[in-house]
Amino acid sequence: MNLTFLGTAAANAFPEAFCKCKNCQSARELGEKSLRKRSSALINDDLLLDLGPDIMVSSQMHNISLTNVQFCLLTHPHADHMDLSHLLSRSPGFGVVGAPRLHFYASPQALARANRTFRRDLCGYGLLDEKAYKELNLQIHPVELLETIAIGEYRITALPANHARGFGAYLYAIERDGCCIFYGTDTAEFMDDTWQAFDDLKLAFDLVVLDHTYGPDEPGSDHLSAHQVAEHAQRMRTKGILKANGRVFATHIAHEGNPDHDALCQFAGAHGYEIAYDGLVIAA
Repeated sequence: MNLTFLGTAAANAFPEAFCKCKNCQSARELGEKSLRKRSSALINDDLLLDLGPDIMVSSQMHNISLTNVQFCLLTHPHADHMDLSHLLSRSPGFGVVGAPRLHFYASPQALARANRTFRRDLCGYGLLDEKAYKELNLQIHPVELLETIAIGEYRITALPANHARGFGAYLYAIERDGCCIFYGTDTAEFMDDTWQAFDDLKLAFDLVVLDHTYGPDEPGSDHLSAHQVAEHAQRMRTKGILKANGRVFATHIAHEGNPDHDALCQFAGAHGYEIAYDGLVIAA
């Protein structure tokens, strides 16, 4: 599988448009890999991870086609991960030609919130209504926690995230052709249930992607910090959850304590993981 990072920032992008902190100022001056859009990713050319607000500009800036996307996994319904206007933008009613039906997967709690938001703010009908299937070329699929399901040629397992309690936040294991990717954002420190699920399901990953909201000089709280990412990566290696040649990449990077891309890469390299950037393609 190939994984493409469409965006690698936290909720307010990086640099934060209204901020004059040293990290934002440095990112503006350096540009290139230090400029981050809000997090989302693409596996191969048909599986989208989060319907983030910046996927359109990511597609244009990095020449990444989304025309073959058939599946979308939603991690949770926060606004930086779920922009439901994209469901209208890709619909036949907006003149879109040739797009396959989108199969949209999320927890029951996340789907309930998405359904209410879409009805209230966008169209007057809900995503769970029959009209959405017809008008949006959309099929909704609730996913239960720790359930493993087949999605096309993929096997997907939803794992518990330590984030947004009551919102049905998930982390995902994605398997295909003997390869396994873990997409681990948004989350704070993994709960015991998550570590136990890795063991119970005998999961071993070729590629791990982890939340890195807070930098080396910041403590973790509602999201992981740099030092916590290093600790999680090491524990995954020790327990065999990360394969011998597996790689760990950080995403969902905020301006709180995270320096420019090159400086952050120096820290990560000394602590056993790597830093993603927008447009990066990894072969897992």
